[in-house]
Amino acid sequence: MKVLKWLLLVIASLAVLLTLVGFLLPSRFRVERSAEIRAPAEKVYALIEDPRQWARWTVWNQRDPQMKMSFSGAPSGQGARWSWQSGSEGDGAMEFTRAEPGRLIEYRLSFPDFGMTSTGQLTLTGGATGTRVAWSNEGDVGANPYLHYFALLMDRMVGADFEAGLARLKALAEK
Repeated sequence: MKVLKWLLLVIASLAVLLTLVGFLLPSRFRVERSAEIRAPAEKVYALIEDPRQWARWTVWNQRDPQMKMSFSGAPSGQGARWSWQSGSEGDGAMEFTRAEPGRLIEYRLSFPDFGMTSTGQLTLTGGATGTRVAWSNEGDVGANPYLHYFALLMDRMVGADFEAGLARLKALAEK
């Protein structure tokens, strides 16, 4: 019986410690990656301004070929919206909130399963040899101390997906 009490005390202490540390961790996260693409900004922009094109270069729908996607609003640029349902990738929605042709797409991303929203952007900078694409996403997970661990690990969890997506975008744009 003493062993059981000791074990319960250790487990309770660890839970309290994890909770307290969680309160000290940041609630905000930011993920950013970039790529150099040997193609004009207009060609790259055509692949990012239309949500239907995202399925060609982002990795999430590649992981779940059964993902159900629907599109609404404007066909491209500001006001374009898409949502998806996926057993493995979760449900979500994205709306383009600002568009500057050839330069910028800003979006709002929501994941109702997690009660989380974030904002992001793809910025295109033209140069002599092509286009630099910077992709960023940031958000706040709120006051839940356990989600602060999620915020802390977001760059590691999503950064590789951004890198893979940018590599696919590069391959498409450079064709």
